[in-house]
Amino acid sequence: MNSVINYLSCAALWLGLAVKAPDLLRHRHDPYLRAICAVLGLAGLCFLLGAPPTVGAVNRLSGVPNLAAPLTYAAITGYCAASQVLVVHWRGGPRVRSTARRWTLAYAAVVLGIGVAFALGDAPVERRTDLDTYYATTPFIAEMIVLYLVAHLTAVSVTTVSALRWARQVRGGLRAGLLLLGAGSLCGAGYSVVKLVAVGARWSGHDWSALGTTVSPAAAGLGALLVVVGVLVPLAVSWVGEWRRASRAYVRLEPLE
Repeated sequence: MNSVINYLSCAALWLGLAVKAPDLLRHRHDPYLRAICAVLGLAGLCFLLGAPPTVGAVNRLSGVPNLAAPLTYAAITGYCAASQVLVVHWRGGPRVRSTARRWTLAYAAVVLGIGVAFALGDAPVERRTDLDTYYATTPFIAEMIVLYLVAHLTAVSVTTVSALRWARQVRGGLRAGLLLLGAGSLCGAGYSVVKLVAVGARWSGHDWSALGTTVSPAAAGLGALLVVVGVLVPLAVSWVGEWRRASRAYVRLEPLE
């Protein structure tokens, strides 16, 4: 079931990316469009890499047990960085570029930390679905897990607050899109919180791995769907508005015929 959720979520996100890609090609220097496409593309990559069949394939082809884990965590961290950059461009202001650069550098440091921690740790037993809880007490691997979860929780929390706060200031399709995006980011926060709860339970000697293998994927899948719809709704509303204006203009030209 986890694999189905992962692949469907990846397909939904990359479908949204495909819809936005023509705009990016026409306005390739627009940082806002680049950030949106990066969010959709990296989020889809996270789901693809996190699917158990993909995890097994990566580990088998690389010959390194659990190599798929740091790759997935790095993709999640890249998604976090893209989300923060998107929020920065939403807010605007005179220091957009420097603020976006700081977020990018901060999450690049997180990716580096994930790679170093995995290299220093020891994870010889392949775990395709419950690595977070199975290695929650293993030196360095535990730090890697907490690092990516905290980074992800920070990003989705900021995105949720920013989207919902901005939604109160606008109307129409943009408001609907922001509300959906905020709700999707909130579901993403639920993913991280549930994972952290399961890891904390492991530290206290309890086995709550089912939270990380059932509840977290469901929250992440729902969040992905809401994020895609939230990104596409303003685009669809704008297209429908343009079509209606063109149709009314065409009707007004009828007397000339």
